[in-house]
Amino acid sequence: MSAKISNVSRIIRNVTLGATCLGLAACGGSDRPRADLAASQINTIGVNSYLWRAALDTVAFAPLLQADSAGGVIVTDWYANPSNPNERVKVTVAILDQDLRADALRVAASRQVAQGGGWVDAPVQAATVQKLEDIILTKARDLRRKAVAS
Repeated sequence: MSAKISNVSRIIRNVTLGATCLGLAACGGSDRPRADLAASQINTIGVNSYLWRAALDTVAFAPLLQADSAGGVIVTDWYANPSNPNERVKVTVAILDQDLRADALRVAASRQVAQGGGWVDAPVQAATVQKLEDIILTKARDLRRKAVAS
């Protein structure tokens, strides 16, 4: 007898759940504004996905050492431009927020020059880091614009 009650109870619960789901589905409709689909706060990977993809694209010239989408950190390995093999750079990108904003991005770069058979730390121009940040932000905004348009 208790097995019958249990089965009836389960059937009632499933019917109620199904009716609730159908009711919620009817509320949604397809009249949703497109801007919602490409909101500035897309973060299914832990950080803003537009910033993440733009940062990966921007540092693609160098081999990746670490890429943590949950923490928003990208670290490249040392990269030497073939046209200037006596100099190498390493880039670290940190995405600090889930919103697509300029202050949600930090780029740091290290530079070394060949000297006496080894590598010696050298200063990085502030304009270089600023340029990398600008490139990433521009790409992220373009990705968002394309998502809104489609």
